Amino acid sequence: MRRRIVREKVVQALYAFEIGGDPVDHVIKCVLAGLSDNKPAHEFAKRLVVHTIEHTSDIDLIIRDKVTNWDFKRIAVLDRLILRMAICELLFFKEIPPKVSMNEAIELAKLFSTSRSGQFVNGVLDAVLNDMKTAGDLPKSGRGLCEGETPRARKSSIKNT
Repeated sequence: MRRRIVREKVVQALYAFEIGGDPVDHVIKCVLAGLSDNKPAHEFAKRLVVHTIEHTSDIDLIIRDKVTNWDFKRIAVLDRLILRMAICELLFFKEIPPKVSMNEAIELAKLFSTSRSGQFVNGVLDAVLNDMKTAGDLPKSGRGLCEGETPRARKSSIKNT
């Protein structure tokens, strides 16, 4: 199963949690049910939902730092959720190349949110990634996950997401 579909489900789960206020276990059980026949996809989705929710406060501080001219509460809910998910991937999923997390988030913003959301998400994530690189806080390792990767490695890593 393609990870784009899995990430779509993760966004739906985060939205259900944010808007509905149901316990995270209930949201995972209901929203991610369609992934249960694919154990790796289900586990990735569950891990991404749980980590994003657990680290929302810290991730929101990162987002707020990048949108100083915006009222945080006026950012579209789906944009906030997609940013949280992507930043969570950047911080805690060292096996996923940063550009993959960014590209997936941009495409999800275009799919689920406003016509300008892709540009907004791209700008915020680009600033976050640059800060992480500058601070040496990019916890990525392995072939194709760091700067200087070969185009061939990048193409093969994108196909696998």
